[in-house]
Amino acid sequence: MKNAERGIVSSYDMKKPLNKAVYILMCVVVAVMCVSMLYPIATALFNGLKANVEVNSFPPHFLPQEWHFDNYKKGWGFIDLPLYLRNTMLIFVGNMVVTVVVIGFAAFSLSRLDWPYRKAVYYFFLATLFIPPTTYIIPNFINLRDLHLMNTFWAFWLPAGANAFYLLLLKSFFDGINQELFEAFRVDGASEPRVFWQLAFPLSVPIFATLAIFVFATSWNDWFWPSMVMGGEHYPLATAIKKFVIDARRLDLNIRFAILTMIMIPPIVIFLVFQRFIVRGLHLGGVKG
Repeated sequence: MKNAERGIVSSYDMKKPLNKAVYILMCVVVAVMCVSMLYPIATALFNGLKANVEVNSFPPHFLPQEWHFDNYKKGWGFIDLPLYLRNTMLIFVGNMVVTVVVIGFAAFSLSRLDWPYRKAVYYFFLATLFIPPTTYIIPNFINLRDLHLMNTFWAFWLPAGANAFYLLLLKSFFDGINQELFEAFRVDGASEPRVFWQLAFPLSVPIFATLAIFVFATSWNDWFWPSMVMGGEHYPLATAIKKFVIDARRLDLNIRFAILTMIMIPPIVIFLVFQRFIVRGLHLGGVKG
């Protein structure tokens, strides 16, 4: 008979009253956390299926008394969601290309190339993680204005190449790759860019997949910075929702909830599908002692 794999808590451990009480308490805490996270999503979903009068009624009903599926059709036609979705995807694709090329090469040079003051540069990037992002919003805005890049997608793509967290995460991953593989490529006459593209990059697909999820989440959720540097038809989805849905004065509340539900579902699905890549990538890219 094949032995069953032992879990964190065995049946023998559960016979002890203290262990059993702690286990039950942990299950209750996890259940409360799940409910607190799922309740707002379910509320938005069901409110988007109610009549506007029912959404504003008191006491509120969790489930709709009458189901109005046409609210989602009206919400889809209220603003040009495909246009703003296209803008969001352009920002994501551009940011990902910059992350792979600029940050990828920078992390590779910090990890595998020998050049003067490399350690000092590494600690400089490490120190920038302690600087609040709000402190360099104005300098970035002024630089982009002076470069005449306002209301262009370069206002997102250029700052994406200065993400210190992604840089250090990639560097830590490159540090874990066997040095003999790089030496073998160099002995065969490969240049450093070729070593990166043909060796380091293919071996780093898990960490780049993790970064792709992070970049997508940032592109999907960020609304403040786009509201400063973009306008009109160039808005990404989150900014368009903030400007034209949340701040709208003559939009029924049920239609508003329907629109918000439609833009909540895609990132949730992507996270659930690729969550194992996030955990694996963070584990592989973790700082090694």
